Amino acid sequence: MEFLNQFSIPVIVGICLCVGYILKNVVTTDKVNKFIPLIMGVLGLGLNMWINLGVSPEIILGGLVSGLASTGLYEAFRQFIKK
Repeated sequence: MEFLNQFSIPVIVGICLCVGYILKNVVTTDKVNKFIPLIMGVLGLGLNMWINLGVSPEIILGGLVSGLASTGLYEAFRQFIKK
């Protein structure tokens, strides 16, 4: 899993993290919450394709890894916001 760190794009992680946090706190039903990782993966992919103005395997992987990494950082971000 360490090799995936090179594909993480901080700007995309940050955007996805904020959007995921908003989704989690605005839409409180479990029907939406279970799809947040999917939404973040698609959002990360779309953002990376937009930033790079193209599609390649590296762009796809970078977008997906960044979007999904934001779901893993949610708990740390939530604690940061509370303090």
